[in-house]
Amino acid sequence: LLLCSVMKRVPRDRTLFVSSLARRLSSASGPGPKVCIVGGGPAGFYTAQHLLKARDDMVVDVYERLPVPFGLVRFGVAPDHPEVKNVINTFTQTAQHERCYFYGNVNVGTDVSVEELRKAYHAVVLSYGAEANRSMRVSGEGLAGVFSARDFVGWYNGLPSNKELQPHLNCETVVILGQGNVALDVARILLSPLDLLKKTDITQHALDTLAASRVRRVLIVGRRGPLQIACTIKEVREMINLPDTAADMLPADFESISEALKDLPRPRKRLTELMMKTVKTESGQHKANKSWGFRFLRSPLEVLPGPDGKRVAGIRLAVNKLEGSGEDAKAVPTGQTEDLECGMVISSIGYKSLPIDPCVPFDPRSAIVPNNMGRVKDTAGLYCSGWVKRGPTGVIATTMNDSFDTARMLLKDMDSGMLNLSVNKPGGQEITALLKERGVRAVSFPEWEKINLEEVRRGTAVGKPREKFLDVKDMLAVAWS
Repeated sequence: LLLCSVMKRVPRDRTLFVSSLARRLSSASGPGPKVCIVGGGPAGFYTAQHLLKARDDMVVDVYERLPVPFGLVRFGVAPDHPEVKNVINTFTQTAQHERCYFYGNVNVGTDVSVEELRKAYHAVVLSYGAEANRSMRVSGEGLAGVFSARDFVGWYNGLPSNKELQPHLNCETVVILGQGNVALDVARILLSPLDLLKKTDITQHALDTLAASRVRRVLIVGRRGPLQIACTIKEVREMINLPDTAADMLPADFESISEALKDLPRPRKRLTELMMKTVKTESGQHKANKSWGFRFLRSPLEVLPGPDGKRVAGIRLAVNKLEGSGEDAKAVPTGQTEDLECGMVISSIGYKSLPIDPCVPFDPRSAIVPNNMGRVKDTAGLYCSGWVKRGPTGVIATTMNDSFDTARMLLKDMDSGMLNLSVNKPGGQEITALLKERGVRAVSFPEWEKINLEEVRRGTAVGKPREKFLDVKDMLAVAWS
């Protein structure tokens, strides 16, 4: 009946389609190992990719809280970095594999428990990332005009939970705390010419807000020095090359570091030389309409309110000194302070994972699932990959290697007998039945592709790669239409 009903909607080679679908249905209920992955972002899909390549009897089910896949590639990568999003093509190939199944719109920990997944599958891999913000732990953090970089990025990238953020860009100066790539992404979006952003997949409501922006100056603050900055040379070069935008650096920050250049690793040396060159050529030149600059050896002490006591008007910073050298140098307060006037503060000091289920071990201090090379401690058959495994660090390639390591560990446990494959587990069939009883309807990958096509159509109409849906209800309406 299922095959017949689907055949009526398939206009092309029905024989080939039915043959493929039959193989998928057969593999889903067959005797091979069944693995469940919680999280449809890069870590989840890279883990699935390695498992599927390693064994031709492996079935992998990917569960995702949102109706749409790809996690931070969709919601975290800057809209003006489309080349980074090309990895979606690889993830799509994995999702379309005949032994891979995508279950979107399923909130593990709420709609179904991890324990229920463990009973249905031979192994469960937690790859749900880091969805919370690290707190600055200073007074004034709750003032209007103070945002986390995660929420701000989610706002301009169309994350449904951030669609109501409404940042008011009616100030001249924005201070960003943190000097990683995300901080520079935010600075670049704030200062980029609108004509450049109009050609990206940035959301229309973000474009409208940026069109009315009065922001002309962005300061990017870090607690340590130029030799410890966390961003990469690509992002700094992009800031330097922004049209009608000048670099506003403090020459004194770079006076004592030239001697250390010869001993630096090549990537760090090139980055430092680029910043020093920028200081020499642009410092003191403010002919451009906009400016940006690093401020080093500063840590937040207090967000300062304006006269109404409700909105940010500045930030008080501790002036630091370094103890030690290189990557191990520590920032120590000197007792001096510095106040910066600003109308917005964006905290880019990191993300953190949250516990997903009471049965899963979780370390609140490091905000990760305790593990040994991806094996969750004291919990047989449970694994983790990505940020929930190692913390929110690294780029997509880091996540790929990390996820492959977890997959190799899982495969090793299968080969050694640590995971018992002699029992035929029901896998997705049992979970689908549970979800149906609970009134939860999953979004399949073909249904996501309907959302994708409609977003691309909407974008094409206005000269953009896509126009994302911001509301889950709208996504579901298209998926199930």
